[in-house]
Amino acid sequence: MNFPVKLKHVMVLTGELSGDFHAGHLVRNLRLQNPDTYFSGIGGPSLKQQKVDLFFDIDQLSVMGVTEVLLQFRQIKLAYDLFKQKIKFHRPDLIILIDYPGFNLKAAKFAKEHYGIKILYYITPKVWAWKKSRLTQIKKYIDHAALILPFEESIFKNAGISATYVGNPLIDEYPEHITKPFQTIASSCDPRQKQYIIGLLPGSRRAEVDQLLPVMIQTGEFLLKKKDVRFLISKSDSIHSAHINSYIEKSEHKDLFKIYKGPVKEIFMRSDMVIAASGTVTLEAALCCIPTILTYRMSPVTYRIARFFVKLKYAGLANLIVNKEVMPEYLQDDATAPQMADKALEMLNDLTYFQTQLQMVRKFLGKKGASIRAAGIAGSLLRSINQ
Repeated sequence: MNFPVKLKHVMVLTGELSGDFHAGHLVRNLRLQNPDTYFSGIGGPSLKQQKVDLFFDIDQLSVMGVTEVLLQFRQIKLAYDLFKQKIKFHRPDLIILIDYPGFNLKAAKFAKEHYGIKILYYITPKVWAWKKSRLTQIKKYIDHAALILPFEESIFKNAGISATYVGNPLIDEYPEHITKPFQTIASSCDPRQKQYIIGLLPGSRRAEVDQLLPVMIQTGEFLLKKKDVRFLISKSDSIHSAHINSYIEKSEHKDLFKIYKGPVKEIFMRSDMVIAASGTVTLEAALCCIPTILTYRMSPVTYRIARFFVKLKYAGLANLIVNKEVMPEYLQDDATAPQMADKALEMLNDLTYFQTQLQMVRKFLGKKGASIRAAGIAGSLLRSINQ
């Protein structure tokens, strides 16, 4: 596509829907700050909505796992070849990378070594969890890192990388007023007679559902011996209802487990607490101050490999952010129905305490406006080009 020479050209690269969502906010704010800017890139619906000229759609890139990546290798290579062709003929002034490190770090290396293009990385690789060697790549090829977790800043700066903690974009999605204590319909009843609602969030991938949903349902069955409880099971768009129902049907109390297909925020609003797969959703729960049990299971071989490479005190983002277990964790062999049911019972008997503990997470994350601040950094990099 031809465009006026006077326009600055910013290329945005992301490979998954979550990254595309945050990229859309960043582009919108950068365009407000720098109206004479042309945007191209790899993305999805959010970048399309911002009128970004996409040369590859992420629906062909969003894959997980070794087997899936091998099957999609041809598409990933096509996207990379198109990227190289685009910067050769329509060289961008700035490239903004959003998450998706396997692809993006390779793209950064090519762009920097062949064309010396300025590069901003927003939502950087989780080097604090694994592949710390990526810090060396980031230092070599990235001009600035816009970080979304407060503890990342010292890690990057100690590695000699120009970096700024811009805040966490989830703060914008979960405004302050949502953190008020949650009330269920029956909350005004006598606590001894109250019916509780527990959200079950088994993850968005089939392997996660297979590992976690059975033990979540078993946990619920243990709880039913002590409390009047109902359960809402969050269903991702990537999981068929029939697959979830196949596990529900095995329960003697199947009528008490209902599938919920709406936004996870609605489950937070309806529930007294949740049991959730480790991941970003647990940080969302923390921002909503919904008491949460965090759990995760994987194959024994994968777990042993992960334990070898990942040396972290906690698995949950909320716990890592405040450096304290504000969200109980039950991982691998510890993720048993009796143990989680005992903890859930303890939490149901003192929900206010666990809500109060989670309030620290928002304080550590800071104020709204992560994408605005990231856009400001991008604008500064653009202005520095001709200086």
